[in-house]
Amino acid sequence: MTDITIIGAGLAGSEAAWQAAEAGATVTLHEMRPVKGTDAHQTGLCAELVCSNSFRSDDAETNAVGLLHEEMRRCGSLILKCADAHQVPAGGALAVDRDGFSQAVTDALEAHPNITILREEITALPEPGSNAIIATGPLTSGALADAIKEVAGDDDLAFFDAIAPIIHKESIDFDKAWFQSRYDKPGPGGTGKDYINLAMDEGEYNAFLDALIAGEKTEFKDWEKDTPYFEGCLPVEVMAERGRETLRFGPMKPVGLTNPHKDVKPHAVVQLRQDNALGTLYNMVGFQTKLKYGAQSEVFRMIPGLENAQFARLGGIHRNTFLNSPKILGTDLAVKSRPGLRFAGQITGVEGYLESAAIGLLTGRFAAAEAKGGTPSLPPRTTALGALHFHITEGHIDGGKGSFQPMNVNFGLFPEMTAPSRDAEGKRLRGKEKGRAKKRLMSARALEDLAQWLGQAKAA
Repeated sequence: MTDITIIGAGLAGSEAAWQAAEAGATVTLHEMRPVKGTDAHQTGLCAELVCSNSFRSDDAETNAVGLLHEEMRRCGSLILKCADAHQVPAGGALAVDRDGFSQAVTDALEAHPNITILREEITALPEPGSNAIIATGPLTSGALADAIKEVAGDDDLAFFDAIAPIIHKESIDFDKAWFQSRYDKPGPGGTGKDYINLAMDEGEYNAFLDALIAGEKTEFKDWEKDTPYFEGCLPVEVMAERGRETLRFGPMKPVGLTNPHKDVKPHAVVQLRQDNALGTLYNMVGFQTKLKYGAQSEVFRMIPGLENAQFARLGGIHRNTFLNSPKILGTDLAVKSRPGLRFAGQITGVEGYLESAAIGLLTGRFAAAEAKGGTPSLPPRTTALGALHFHITEGHIDGGKGSFQPMNVNFGLFPEMTAPSRDAEGKRLRGKEKGRAKKRLMSARALEDLAQWLGQAKAA
């Protein structure tokens, strides 16, 4: 007999299944791929990464994303375990060999005695009274999406999400390109030379910008035209249209980088990050795009060093949907009008791989507690897990349609904490130093409160 039904084996569904199974519940995990594909996925693997291969910063002291990494590790996260095992150099970020990572997640789920994976499309919600988790993400198939709309009792909200191109390393001209991490900062397993850098002078940058803005772009259907972009994943040409310096202060910022081929400071720099363990594929950092394929090949080959670039995958754009979660979901992440039916992942209104997996982690634990006749234990608000949970369930002023938007984890979601005025030696802290010291305190508080929560959860 199955205790919990989970629909969708992306990052959130995979993590939810693992957490529930590890808690002793039996899980049936439904995944329609490869029986039925999506517009963005390429394989039938669980937890496939369709956009970047980066889980972003791994700094657990002064970065909220890195703190979320550490909290999930301490919660026995399958996603973090597999990410750590398949890491590729990326400076201070946690980036992975995407195929090795997804294969490892799939293998672990298939081998777990409490998990059964069924490859089939689900077109309707589980029966009322079922202990179920919907983790189908922003690319939910049509029939199931319609069923979700009916249960949600509200029109779905939506935004566009974009993916960046991936390039074959052998096609890059290293008479112009060079390896270097920003400020030579090495990440775990890195050398300080974890990125490929491509420099532009002012003339090259302006010509590239003009071509980027003028390039032929994907046309949207009439019903899609009012759909907003998510600010954390803007297409590169949308950023370019906001002002000629926007990219130079964003993904193309030249600070902390020195071009060994020219004794001139770069005006702008494009960075490429390793995408697979072999080091044969690199993705264009921050270059999510809605340019049509022909325009991408033409415009991106204007970048010095990419004149003969061969693309393993061109960029693209797709429509994402998410629930008005503060209105629809209770604190146990179940639909208020239908107890036992939970949602997990990006569809709940979190943005980012790890944020999606984090909500999967919580729903898996909540569903397992319910299956065992207990009550879900909510994570402390002072933790990254708790801050995300609060954002999507209670953190909005009115919970009204149109005001709730997807959010990455950030310290602005945490309860306020007074910044220290002096360091351990008594030196007065100012500016950025004071801000970093405050974040360290918030992170320390989070991990201390997490330990207490995990102790309580185990005791329960």
